[in-house]
Amino acid sequence: MQHRIVVLGAGYTGAVAAGRLAKRLHREDVTITLVNPEPDFVERVRLHQIAAGQDLTPRPFGEMFAGTGVELKRAKVTAVDVDRKTVTVATTPDSPEREALEEREALETLEYDTLVYALGSGWNDGGVPGTAEHAHEVSSRPGALRLRDRLAALDAGRPVIVVGGGLTGLEAATEIAEARPDLDVALAAHGALGDWLSEKGRAHLRKVVDKLGITVHEHTMVGAVEAHGVTTADGRTIPADVTVWTTGFAVHPIARATALELTDRGQIVVDTTMRSVSHPDVYAVGDAGMAIGPGDKPLRMSCASGVPMAWQAADAIAARLTGSKVPHVSIGYSKQCISLGRKEGLIQSVTADDQAVDKALTGRTAALFKELICKGAAWSVANPTLGMPSRRRRVVRPEARSRAQARAAV
Repeated sequence: MQHRIVVLGAGYTGAVAAGRLAKRLHREDVTITLVNPEPDFVERVRLHQIAAGQDLTPRPFGEMFAGTGVELKRAKVTAVDVDRKTVTVATTPDSPEREALEEREALETLEYDTLVYALGSGWNDGGVPGTAEHAHEVSSRPGALRLRDRLAALDAGRPVIVVGGGLTGLEAATEIAEARPDLDVALAAHGALGDWLSEKGRAHLRKVVDKLGITVHEHTMVGAVEAHGVTTADGRTIPADVTVWTTGFAVHPIARATALELTDRGQIVVDTTMRSVSHPDVYAVGDAGMAIGPGDKPLRMSCASGVPMAWQAADAIAARLTGSKVPHVSIGYSKQCISLGRKEGLIQSVTADDQAVDKALTGRTAALFKELICKGAAWSVANPTLGMPSRRRRVVRPEARSRAQARAAV
């Protein structure tokens, strides 16, 4: 009987994990099912570009995984039962599988032997009044498209405010300001502008923001969002026809309804191989998993963390199924890559535990470097079984796995 692997979510981490598993394991021994509601890969790190009016090259999963042995199931995950080892999904309205199900009941149950949970995260309104009703987000393709339409409808001179001074906020504010220099773009940051960057990084960021005409409200907490602006915690009103909320991410809520051991934020607690500490048949990668990195610090939610987590999980699963020694991927940081529009960028060098050092690449060169990083990440997803040697191993029986791994551990 084939070993059933189900991967939930086809963002960077889920897609990379599925492709790497297809590269590592013999097709006769396993089935790999990748569950995702959308038919195309979404380059999340470029969603601010979509919001600013740019068009990206479509990347259909059907083409990306053709011939790899990975089966794409167009569906939305509605429940996970880690004790029964099942996943309940709702097929999307235009999914081919839906025709085989009754129209009134489009739910389907998938059974798994190994689960890779990569449902990721979405925007986090932080419970701030009015945010859910009036603010826009750029953490999903639908959200970016809604923001795109709203910005396109604005007349010249109208105010836009981006709330959040982190990487997403900086990229969104500068992208919008560059694409629409006729708008009055502002940025509200909880601390000083780029206060985590090096001195050189902060200076360049300030230079670009000033050149683009972005008004920066530093040390500003937003206490409420309204239809025509925001109210700060100290009672000031900042007018805005459009509010973009980028203050952080919230993990997908499905895991909270399971018996998995979670953090207070709802992330799945994993060991160094991305394996759940409570359910060894479940692996969590990307924003969904809480893994410890250098300096005993949790890895931050980012593509820079998620992709190495996916490598580690896929290699660990393959090793355990084939009775091989489990490898360990070193996960740490070296750079923070920030686009500041299409013409400017900032590549901040950091320590392995993500602390800025006095070294940064700026300007057009940095913008080109960031573009190469984005293209490289998309290429690795679009070519899941290329770029590394084929080592498709045969799955062995559980008792043989245990003996082989015991020998490897000695």
